[in-house]
Amino acid sequence: MRKSKNESPAASGEMSLPSFGTFATCVYPFLEIRPFHGVYYRLLEAFACGRVRKLIVTMPPQHGKSVGATTLLPAYMLGLCPDMRIAIASYSASLASKFNRRVQRILESEEYGAMFPGTTIKRGAKPANYIRTADEVEIVGHGGALMSVGREGSLTGNRVDCFILDDLYKDAMEANSPIIRENCWEWYTSVVKTRMHNDSRELIVFTRWHEEDLIGELCRLEPFVEFRSWADMESLPQNTWLYLNFEALKCSPPSEIDPREAGEALWEERHSAALLLDKRRLDPLRFECLYQGHPSSREGLLYGDHFAEYDTLPADVVRWGNYTDTADTGDDYLCSVCYGVDPDGVVYVTDVVYSREPMEVTEPLVGEMLCSTPTRFAVIESNNGGRGFARAVQRLAPRVRVEWFHQSGNKEARILSNSATLIHSLRFPRGWRDRWPELYSHLTTYRRLFRSNRWHDAPDALTGVVEREIVDRTSPMRRIAFKR
Repeated sequence: MRKSKNESPAASGEMSLPSFGTFATCVYPFLEIRPFHGVYYRLLEAFACGRVRKLIVTMPPQHGKSVGATTLLPAYMLGLCPDMRIAIASYSASLASKFNRRVQRILESEEYGAMFPGTTIKRGAKPANYIRTADEVEIVGHGGALMSVGREGSLTGNRVDCFILDDLYKDAMEANSPIIRENCWEWYTSVVKTRMHNDSRELIVFTRWHEEDLIGELCRLEPFVEFRSWADMESLPQNTWLYLNFEALKCSPPSEIDPREAGEALWEERHSAALLLDKRRLDPLRFECLYQGHPSSREGLLYGDHFAEYDTLPADVVRWGNYTDTADTGDDYLCSVCYGVDPDGVVYVTDVVYSREPMEVTEPLVGEMLCSTPTRFAVIESNNGGRGFARAVQRLAPRVRVEWFHQSGNKEARILSNSATLIHSLRFPRGWRDRWPELYSHLTTYRRLFRSNRWHDAPDALTGVVEREIVDRTSPMRRIAFKR
């Protein structure tokens, strides 16, 4: 088999070289390596050896993203293949040059020379015919080089074997600008892609800011595979992106790549779950972008932060009720909402249980909530074990009339068609963002594009409340609601 001219000796089996993890801790002995770093470095090594050619990695700020991909990786790749031409790109030329200088310091270190003696760079004025600037450095005796460029910068005439794109947007203001996003896309297609050839590789490492950023556009136009097991890497189709997203707080199902349980922090010792929860309370939408890798533009949100709040309940509440949607699967949320309705049909949410705990935990929680509120009637969806849940809750709250029903309506159609009514007619107690942070986050970041949402449980349950109390006033269920 013909070996690609940019394939490393380690990839072709010609010689034994250090793993990327070993290399990283050797040149940077101060590194703190956590389990997710081990996964990250193993994946970067596969990229360096050519087993993955199109890679996207997103992770929260200050978790070692750039150290691994933009500082250590170029040095490692040049050690594996001194003839490789690598380009680092970022939102500014000065930042890209900063990455370049860091790589150069590694290349001239004693530790690096011991591992890769064949990869050297110009020192002082010698050798005289080689380039070494803050933006470009050439490998002595080989055709390899490391170049750096800012977004919208030029690489005219330069062949690039590997592009590393690290944070092409400076901040939210840039990412939220349609003009800058369009300019970034044009630069990518007219500069990055035109410098590449059949064997070129691409690595994109971002902190997400917007659903229509470069990663969002690439995933919309090109095939990609979410990296959940090592088998995904081995069976990756040609010209397909491998996409790894590390959430700061685990919310997706555990996997071989990220086996954390729900709610666990990615790097507890440095960014604890408590600290992350505080950040989410301040701005759930921004948190979903930066820390969770689930961006959404405010223009694409179904509800946003438009929910009204109240300080005190009205004196003339005419009905007290509860609506409960049990979890569809083990990873979904149970959402149980207690509320009061005034004579004008405005619904005031009073208490909520929103949990992914199993039914043996949520049953007493809901029962206790019903007993501690003026609720006299509760309705529970029976679709997924709800009937048994309803019987258990009835035993725990004997003074509340508990009934169940089968929800036959299409979830997507129900949520979308009732969204305006929900925003107009529902009121939450002031401070509900701190009281029910997960509920607040899932509602305010819920997107109009139904399939782009991870959880539908909170919108589904609140839609059920609105349907019962406002939309379908002729429903027989309304006649069995009790006054206080």
